[in-house]
Amino acid sequence: MLTEWSDTITLTVSSKPKAELRADRTAVPVGGSVTLTCSVCPSSSSSPSSSSGWKYYWYRDGKSSEPARNEQISVSEGGLYSCRGGRGEPVYYTEDSETVWIDTTVSIRPVVTLHPNSSEIYRGETITVRCEIHGGDTEWDYEWETNSIRKPPNQNEYRIRSASSLISGNYRCKGRMKSSQHETTEWSDSVTLTVSDTKPKAELRADRTAVPVGGSVTLTCSVSPSSSSPSSSSPSSSSGWKYYWYRDGKSYQPARNEQISVSEGGLYWCRGGRGEPVYYTEDSESVWIDTTVSIRPVVTLYPNWSEIYRGETITVRCEIHGGDTEWDYEWETNSIRKPPNQNEYRIRSASLLISGNYRCKGRMKSSQHETKEWSDSVTLTVSDNEPRPVLTVSPSWLSPGASVTLNCEVEHPSAGWSFYWYKAVPDLKTFNYKSYSYELLPDGNRTAQDSYIIHGQTHTAGYVCRAGRGDPEYRTDHSQPKFVWSADVHSAASLTVSPDRVQHFTSDSVSLTCEGNFTEWRVRKFSDGRLSDCRRMTGSTCNIYTSKSHTGVYWCESGSGEFSSAVNITVQNDGNGPILVNPVHPVTEGASVSLSCSLRTQKILSNVFFYHNDKLIQNDPRGELKISAVSKSDEGFYKCQYSGRESAQSWMSVKVTVSGADSSSSPVWLMVGLVCGVSLIIILLLLLYHCRQSKYSCFTRSIQSEGHSPGSSTNHGVNQNETHEYNSLQHGTNNLSEYVMHVEDNRNGSDQHQDVTYSLIDLKNLQKNRKHHEPEQSAVYSEVKTGAAGQ
Repeated sequence: MLTEWSDTITLTVSSKPKAELRADRTAVPVGGSVTLTCSVCPSSSSSPSSSSGWKYYWYRDGKSSEPARNEQISVSEGGLYSCRGGRGEPVYYTEDSETVWIDTTVSIRPVVTLHPNSSEIYRGETITVRCEIHGGDTEWDYEWETNSIRKPPNQNEYRIRSASSLISGNYRCKGRMKSSQHETTEWSDSVTLTVSDTKPKAELRADRTAVPVGGSVTLTCSVSPSSSSPSSSSPSSSSGWKYYWYRDGKSYQPARNEQISVSEGGLYWCRGGRGEPVYYTEDSESVWIDTTVSIRPVVTLYPNWSEIYRGETITVRCEIHGGDTEWDYEWETNSIRKPPNQNEYRIRSASLLISGNYRCKGRMKSSQHETKEWSDSVTLTVSDNEPRPVLTVSPSWLSPGASVTLNCEVEHPSAGWSFYWYKAVPDLKTFNYKSYSYELLPDGNRTAQDSYIIHGQTHTAGYVCRAGRGDPEYRTDHSQPKFVWSADVHSAASLTVSPDRVQHFTSDSVSLTCEGNFTEWRVRKFSDGRLSDCRRMTGSTCNIYTSKSHTGVYWCESGSGEFSSAVNITVQNDGNGPILVNPVHPVTEGASVSLSCSLRTQKILSNVFFYHNDKLIQNDPRGELKISAVSKSDEGFYKCQYSGRESAQSWMSVKVTVSGADSSSSPVWLMVGLVCGVSLIIILLLLLYHCRQSKYSCFTRSIQSEGHSPGSSTNHGVNQNETHEYNSLQHGTNNLSEYVMHVEDNRNGSDQHQDVTYSLIDLKNLQKNRKHHEPEQSAVYSEVKTGAAGQ
């Protein structure tokens, strides 16, 4: 009887398996252990077998260390470990695993050092990387670990004779006991070695550039990677540098610290060096150190003005007093333009570019290291504002016999100015305030005084001034013209106003007409410090419709350069107020004048009060103020009052006629007097001749004249008589008849005196003695007094 067939089992025979050994670390740490794991794989390329029944056999340094046991063990000793698997009976063994070296770490940590000990090494330097193990008497083999391209040998010292970037990296090391190859130190900490491809350059700094008198200068040398390196701005902090100092091309001191003090002038530089053989940096830039002598220069300005104007010529000078040596000069300034290294800096046309502080020092030509101290700074300020002279004229209105004083002042006044004085001649070809040509006044060229006096000015005139200074001379622009006005009408040019009054209402039509033998005219106005022209000229007439802005002084100027008399025009701004009606031009002394008050709506008013220089003339109101014979005392400001409202004030000028007291200064009356005197002398000579012929002696014993001159220029309407009496005196029995002359002159309805000039004439008898007559002397005395007759 047969059973059923069993299920089929497949038997696969494989190649001999090989054990695989793994360690969780390669060294037993101090006080710790390493875990080893052994597994069986059919081959090195297959995955670990999951078959059961394997036992593992462990070996250390070629000897069995453990009986068969599990696949994982922990070890605390170093050595060369391997394993294999086995199973079945008899035991079938796998191939041995690869060996694994397990070290035992001793509690010693090496230290990696760099020589020189610098965080940065420079290309070409010699550098030593050293593994130092401290503690224990054993000998060590050394092992290095680095990420640099070049690997160090297994020695305690790695000497690099010419560093390059190939050795840059992190370095660490450990030691292995020669007596027990299983025992090693811990790994050292890593040290970073950086090699720079740029050669370092020394940097030299001085706390000052000149050795002060009795003092010293401190020089400091430091090492930077390179002047072109990004990190060159900060000196390297690397240690190990020694510094080599040089003065004037020679070694100054042996290698020493980075800082020295020097008391001698010269050209200094330094360099650093370190290592063996010495690696040198590039030389520093040189620093010039001067030796200061105890002489301080002085900076002076010529001319020494507090403010210089653009375009002026100025000289800045460095003056050194004391010593017989010759000097080179050095300047220091914060101006944009630098002066040359000479003792004198001449600026022919000043500008803002030269403004600044200037100081200088000298350097001995015989010893370039010896210099003077710096001078004190001098500030030079150049103003971009051109100076403008301002002319003032006093008085503004001419009065008889008064002189005119011109004063010229320069804006932002400073010293050194001379002045030029000009008469302004109208030029009608242009139409602005500069429409004048300028004629130099007599002795008006470059006066030292800022004032100029004009005598004998009788007509309206304009003046300008300018100033100059320096050599070559810098001249300002001309001042704006200023005027002195005369209200006196003269024949060459005159201005008439219609209606003929000073004051006008707003919106009045006023005509100002220029008269004279000229074809071209313009009417000018001065008001509120401004000069302007009439905008509506018709021929020689200016037509205006008055407003408040028309108040001012008006005059005419001709195309031939003549000025007319000037008039004041006042525009009443109060539409309901009165105006004073008074003549525009001066009133001649002795003439009559009427002043009245007028409203816009009513020309003739009664019950008006009149004021002269703010004083009520009479208490009783009247319609008009009449002065039958005007005198100088009537000159002044007048105004009227009506119904509680006052007009503006107006000046009434009185033109004084030439009086007897002043006639001697008048050329016309002087000529009249001379003609009268000569005529009288001729008459007396004829009378003498007649007397001689009649054999009479004629003597005029005395001449008396009595006259009544006006008590003051304010007397009006007074009849004045002059009586001239000629009395003869007896001489022997001869008498001359007595002459009495009464002279009376009545002019313009008022009595005026007439002066006659008398002269004392002494005639000597030049006849020889006659035979039949005794010698006799005859004298005629006559007093001739010249005066302004008929005034």
